[in-house]
Amino acid sequence: MTGVTSTVVRLKLSLLRGGLRQSGGRRAAFVASAVAALLFAALQLLGLLALRGHAHADAVALLGTAVLALGWAVLPLFFPSGDETLDPTRLVLLPLRPRPLVRALLVASLVGIGPLFTLILLVGCALSVAEGAGAYVVAVVAVGLALLVCVALARAVAAANVRLLTSRRGRDLAVLSGLVIAVGAQLVNFGARRLGSAGLGQLAPVADVLRWLPPASAVGAVRAAGQGSYGVAVAQLLLAAGMLALLVAAWARSLTRLMVSPDGSTLPAPHTRDRQRPSSGLGRLLPAGRTGTVMERGLRYVWRDPKTKAAWVTSLAIGLIVPVFNAAQGTGSIYFACFAAGMLGIQMYNQFGQDTSAFWMIATTISSARDAYVELHARALALLVITLPYATLVTVLTTALLGDWARLPEALGLSFALLGAMLATGAWTSARFPYSIPREGYKNVAPGQAGLAWISIFGGMVAAALLCAPVIALTIALNVSAGGDAWTWLLLPVGAMYGVGITWAGLRLAAPRTAARLPEILTAVSKG
Repeated sequence: MTGVTSTVVRLKLSLLRGGLRQSGGRRAAFVASAVAALLFAALQLLGLLALRGHAHADAVALLGTAVLALGWAVLPLFFPSGDETLDPTRLVLLPLRPRPLVRALLVASLVGIGPLFTLILLVGCALSVAEGAGAYVVAVVAVGLALLVCVALARAVAAANVRLLTSRRGRDLAVLSGLVIAVGAQLVNFGARRLGSAGLGQLAPVADVLRWLPPASAVGAVRAAGQGSYGVAVAQLLLAAGMLALLVAAWARSLTRLMVSPDGSTLPAPHTRDRQRPSSGLGRLLPAGRTGTVMERGLRYVWRDPKTKAAWVTSLAIGLIVPVFNAAQGTGSIYFACFAAGMLGIQMYNQFGQDTSAFWMIATTISSARDAYVELHARALALLVITLPYATLVTVLTTALLGDWARLPEALGLSFALLGAMLATGAWTSARFPYSIPREGYKNVAPGQAGLAWISIFGGMVAAALLCAPVIALTIALNVSAGGDAWTWLLLPVGAMYGVGITWAGLRLAAPRTAARLPEILTAVSKG
């Protein structure tokens, strides 16, 4: 290795060692994650080797390689802080040229659990389709090329977006990670069920395309060499090598731009005359007075605050995915639509925690139970602006996929009742069990307050389920009694009125407790 390359590799190892020396918990987490990742990789390797000789082994190997490459391309966008060396702006003040720096960072990128995990899976993909000595020789080259393409792809994406990823708005991209995980899990579940019923033959059309797309083309070259098609194997390896060259060139160009261009965040803003900002269009649509002000503040939290946005994005995604995907697979029930109301109703819990230490400004405006009621009532209305139409939409969509329109009124009634119960219990637990939400990092609970969070959320959810018992009992009674189907439409108005009534009762009970416990609430939510 050259001097620059060896220095950067040692720097990477020093960063790893320094991070592990910070605390015993961090070392334990690193060891546990390494063991889990390598154990999973070993099991995948055994599974791929078991596919040797299977008619569709190449389809699985090609698809697996493509998924690995996709993961390397996407993860830097969601977790830019996972690897300190992903930020090349830390090196811009050093007297280094881009090309030697690219070479050094590429070699350093091969150090870590992720590259080792990828290497094991790529070896399994290549060996699962290798037949004959020539194929094994090609497999050595193919695995190396595929690994380098994956790493170079991650580096090129990170370098092209590093200024965005290290900014405040860029870090907000991490809120989409919950959505990606939720959607990905359901897609994997859906795909696994389809493959289980129809077999691996369904992957053949996808494999025919992937065998000519890098880095999967490198694994396709192993298959071609085993079949004696050495010209095709060479062409597929050249495709992977060409992609590697393009990625390295794009990476070097991004590094050059970073080294010679100033960071826009450090440039002075142009002089502009002071202008009064126009009033928000949202504010004009909301009620006047304190109610409208509180509603606008809550809706702005949803749009601007990273932690609040992350919670909402995840709830919206899971609330839609669970009922809709199950209905699309023919295994769902119309009552799964209540999942949307339940996931969004959770947002009513710990209402004051999202204010953190700024809650003191709100506390100064609450001098009576009436003030506390108006505050909680407005926060509940802000949630209903989103949750009520969304829960209705998900219920109608689930009903359409199942074709069970006769049960739409009772499903809507149950959703509205559940939403009202969660708003009621959320308001009460916000006053009784408040906790702080740290502004920085990915933690949603301040140290020492995990017990409060569990009691607030899960205790409140159990209470909400119990509060819905009358509507659930009525639904069961109408469905099991003779002639009851003719009256199930009553569950829609009954559920809606019950939800309104239970919400009103919960806010009334929570308001005096909120007014009486303002000092305790302020202390609890200010710990983050």
